[in-house]
Amino acid sequence: MDFAYDARTEELRARLLAFMDEYVYPAERTAHEQRARLASPWDTPQVVEDLKAEARRQGLWNLFLPDAEYGAGLTNLQYAPLAEITGRSPQLAPTATNCAAPDTGNMEVLAQFADEAQRKQWLEPLLAGEIRSAFAMTEPEVASSDATNITTHIEREGDEYVVTGRKWYISGAMNPDCRIFIVMGKTDPDGADVRRQQSMVLVPRDTPGVTVHRAMQVFGYEDHYHGGHAEVVFDRARVPVSNLIGEEGGGFAIAQARLGPGRIHHCMRLIGMAERAIELMCRRAVSREAFGKALAQQGVVHNWIADARVTVEQLRLLVLKTAWLMDTVGNRGAHTEIQAIKIATPRAVVDIIDRAIQLHGAGGVSQDFPLAELYAGARTLMIADGPDEVHQRSLARREIKKYL
Repeated sequence: MDFAYDARTEELRARLLAFMDEYVYPAERTAHEQRARLASPWDTPQVVEDLKAEARRQGLWNLFLPDAEYGAGLTNLQYAPLAEITGRSPQLAPTATNCAAPDTGNMEVLAQFADEAQRKQWLEPLLAGEIRSAFAMTEPEVASSDATNITTHIEREGDEYVVTGRKWYISGAMNPDCRIFIVMGKTDPDGADVRRQQSMVLVPRDTPGVTVHRAMQVFGYEDHYHGGHAEVVFDRARVPVSNLIGEEGGGFAIAQARLGPGRIHHCMRLIGMAERAIELMCRRAVSREAFGKALAQQGVVHNWIADARVTVEQLRLLVLKTAWLMDTVGNRGAHTEIQAIKIATPRAVVDIIDRAIQLHGAGGVSQDFPLAELYAGARTLMIADGPDEVHQRSLARREIKKYL
């Protein structure tokens, strides 16, 4: 395993770091100020559109997509350090570079499983950043950590599918530019194989019977830059049979294919969030005094910073190993490592951000620093894309199986 960055990665890293310094970090406060003046909190601040235009002009666009026909054609190992950099400003940088969830996962699904007409209608405008999308799987009525529990019905009536169900925490659905939902539901609810009961269909947002019911908060945040999270009701929403993605019964497999890259992308960005927290911690430590000496001279602060650095270096190596395995043996071959990073990274980064908040005192929980919002995002990732306990269960069972 050689984790040294190749020439292309180094070149993109240099350009992306310069883009962050020159455009993204200065835009963080501007974006907040512009949002406060918008007619709707879900509208996109002009500075975000300006960032997108600049990123595209510089060729820092669709870096996440390994398919060279549609994206940058980077391997997971090449993309990892770039995603880490964007994670330092998770509200702005991923959106600016068209590398933000849930659009990334949806574009991967469309590139891999959609037919030519579906790609033309939905993938191309997503790749161009002209529209946004949402992925509708999680439901409030069931334990969605077990995806076989979903109750949304997708019933065929002639040349149409009729979609009925309630979803929530549907990321991106509040954004007025969200034009399409990828909806997972059951086409064969009584099928013998519980992993072949589900299918995925494309449901345009303006389909009669689709209602974006309300915005869902995350620790009080509405996550405006990613288009928020919504509760969405499908009340006999009708779409053509041609809107089926792949085949009937293939929804569970498509979901798993989508979530593998999504999980490592989250972990890559989490490393960047931790690095931002360490930077803020160090800047605060050298600029404040307490009890007669700088915070940087306090022993407990030394411990926090040292432990954070050790943790980040460990996590980065595990994420890079996972990326390398995904590139060399595929997602299935990297299954254990994907689960390991999904367990380890959010909980460790939450702890690092928590220490940074503590060091900032009241400022740490305020809107004047990004730490509280970073904390909310990192803590949510202990649930999103499968809660820790599900991954622990699966990983432990695989380990135990070796001895049976």
